[in-house]
Amino acid sequence: MKRILISALMLFIFTATFAQKFNWNNNQVIAHRGAWKKNNFPQNSIASLNEAAKLGCYGSEFDVWMTSDQVLVVNHDPEFEGLTIEKVTYQELLTKTMSNGEKIPTLEAYLRAGKKQKGTKLILEIKPSLISKERGIDVTNKCIEMVKKIGVSDWMEYISFDYDYCKRILELLPKAKVAYLKGDISAEQMKADKLTGVDYHYSVYQKDGWIENAHRLGLTVNAWTVNTVPEVQWLLAHRVDYITTNEPEMVFEELKKTPVKTGWKLKWADEFDDAGLPLSKNWSYDVGGKGWGNNELQYYTDADTANAVVKKGNLNINVLKENKENNHYTSARLVTKNKFDFKYGRVEVRAMLPKGRGLWPAIWALPTEWKYGSWPKSGEIDIMEHVGYEPDSVYGTVHTERFNHVIHTQVGKAVKINPYNSYHVYAIEWYEDRMDFFVDDEKYFSFKNTGKGAPEWPFDQNFHLILNVAVGGGWGGKKGVDESIFPATMKVDYVRVYQK
Repeated sequence: MKRILISALMLFIFTATFAQKFNWNNNQVIAHRGAWKKNNFPQNSIASLNEAAKLGCYGSEFDVWMTSDQVLVVNHDPEFEGLTIEKVTYQELLTKTMSNGEKIPTLEAYLRAGKKQKGTKLILEIKPSLISKERGIDVTNKCIEMVKKIGVSDWMEYISFDYDYCKRILELLPKAKVAYLKGDISAEQMKADKLTGVDYHYSVYQKDGWIENAHRLGLTVNAWTVNTVPEVQWLLAHRVDYITTNEPEMVFEELKKTPVKTGWKLKWADEFDDAGLPLSKNWSYDVGGKGWGNNELQYYTDADTANAVVKKGNLNINVLKENKENNHYTSARLVTKNKFDFKYGRVEVRAMLPKGRGLWPAIWALPTEWKYGSWPKSGEIDIMEHVGYEPDSVYGTVHTERFNHVIHTQVGKAVKINPYNSYHVYAIEWYEDRMDFFVDDEKYFSFKNTGKGAPEWPFDQNFHLILNVAVGGGWGGKKGVDESIFPATMKVDYVRVYQK
């Protein structure tokens, strides 16, 4: 009995030790050619690999070629310091040196260095041979042999721009994680060929439903090469699994900020990646003049690209000085009514506002069913309002029967920013018990549900979004209209609605 207990204890210790052997980093960051940029390490060097591991990246990507004497080496380009890798011997490559003093790493040396840590995956890219397909398949075979020799199968994931290389890896290692890079194969085909992921340029994913479809098929989604904050934010919002980047430090910072990290899930968005009129599946228009209840001076047009047009990744709401019916200005007022209504959630709009006295841009929401009666009984949510005669301020405000501007009891707050020279993210988080207002993720105002019913809190019903720029009006025109400011444009980079 004692012997059995000792054996069981030894088995438990062995199992526990093995289970703790690997503790892979759980994040979405893959360092492209290692983490090289911030500290000026050579790309694809062992120094950049070590830095990626030090940062705690999920993975460190590297590229493999084979010399004329069949030595596998790590380098991104087909040339190293002026020598074409496939046409020279390894000894010839050793005559050259990286900027930090390293020689070009062999695959064997690189894998041995990677094996010393147990947190960062090694993402091996097999470069398509410039000589022949057969040589590329040979490189693929030799890479797998080296991985087995060094004993780093648990560390490895594989990618390539050559689809045949990807399929060859799976012939040799049926359980390997393999993703394709080029962007010309459907998710369905990759699934049929037993690839485990797709690793395309991020622009491919901007087609409607691409990411969702890949996930539905059980494929992981990685995007390359992503080096700017807006692109990172877009990919995180749309729930990609991994981001390959030259800026891993920046991506880690953005990971801290993303709404997804705190449990929000994207439910509706317009990224304005098309061209021409805004997508009719997302937007309709409020049309006409007659003041809109605020003595406004503009006429809102109906689906007119002069006033509402998508180009270069932005929705442009243009205000023009032109006559339309009895109005002397035209603009646009886009609404999601009957396209997307929502109750509770996080709304984000990244926008740059037009400058000029007399302008009144707004990002706001009205009830769809008017559950408690006409305005203001059913409420209004002003996510962002700005009047041009206060060039350093934007406002977040709510209106209800008890709290509204007509009786001078509206509840809101201003925040000081420069809204004209750069984009800002205007957001609310709307819960059952409160509504929080943000600019660039800084909360500046909160409106709480007092529990006293609809006169104070009618915000228990569906609302829809509105984007517009007014001219003049009781507030916007309080100090007149500067006739020299036209045309004027509000640029909207994206609109996103999350829910938990």
